[in-house]
Amino acid sequence: MYIVKRLLTMIVTVWLIATLTFIIMKSIPGDPFASDANVLPEEVLQNIRAKYNLDKPLPVQYVLYMKNLLTFDLGPSIQSETRDVNTLIADGFPVSAVLGLQSLVIAIVFGILLGIIAALNHNRLLDHLAMFLAIIGISVPSFILAPLLIKYFAVEWKLLPVASWGTWAHSILPSVALATTPMAVIARFMRSSMLEVMQQNYIKTAEAKGLSPAAIVIKHGIRNAILPVITFIGPLFAVLITGTFVIEKIFAIPGLGKYFVDSIFNRDYPVILGTTVFFSTILVITLFLIDISYRLIDPRIKLTSKGD
Repeated sequence: MYIVKRLLTMIVTVWLIATLTFIIMKSIPGDPFASDANVLPEEVLQNIRAKYNLDKPLPVQYVLYMKNLLTFDLGPSIQSETRDVNTLIADGFPVSAVLGLQSLVIAIVFGILLGIIAALNHNRLLDHLAMFLAIIGISVPSFILAPLLIKYFAVEWKLLPVASWGTWAHSILPSVALATTPMAVIARFMRSSMLEVMQQNYIKTAEAKGLSPAAIVIKHGIRNAILPVITFIGPLFAVLITGTFVIEKIFAIPGLGKYFVDSIFNRDYPVILGTTVFFSTILVITLFLIDISYRLIDPRIKLTSKGD
């Protein structure tokens, strides 16, 4: 019953986001062809607007868009004559997914590791050092870190390539730039959660039973401390997997984020709407899967909704 309710909620959420995005886009004065108004004859502009249904009343445009959305047809791109929105997403999403997954792995592995090291060495040198690195990671935005990485690792030291995409080497710098901030946040989450867990009675019971410190940390500490971290990882996964706009722009990566930014500048309504719906779908699905993962990690958690 819970899963059915969540699925219905997911559908309604995506519909609301699509509707609000449609309203916002249409409330902006002008249209994508406003810059051509003084160049093209009025008859040509009318034909172009008719091709993209921009000459129809807004309720009719909305109904047509939702009808196409039900068949997973996100419409044509206004700025691209050769590719529609579905094709742009199919081309850009795999690139963003690779970059996002690499960034996510880096953030999770090193963030959890730093958090555990800090918690197990509470108020010692390693704790202060780990939290200092976390503060630096949170304080320095990715769009500041990215040019620094390019300057030193690509331009001066010539260790890694940039401004292109093709091999794993091209993804290292943008992945690190993307992963730094979430890695720092995960480290702080993990440290706080681990410190709290290690004070629980079942940890003291495990110590009294003679379990080794490593077994206590791995079997009882990490497993219980990681739940709050998973809550953060869910939305983070959706954000990284669908592309981060600024980083893809800085490193000239042909991902979904780059297409989204370009569509905003070009007022390409179908691309803006299509990518927004796609982003939203990925996010709500990810949050649903995270809820399910709670039950797998800790069988004591029951998936129920209010009233069940």
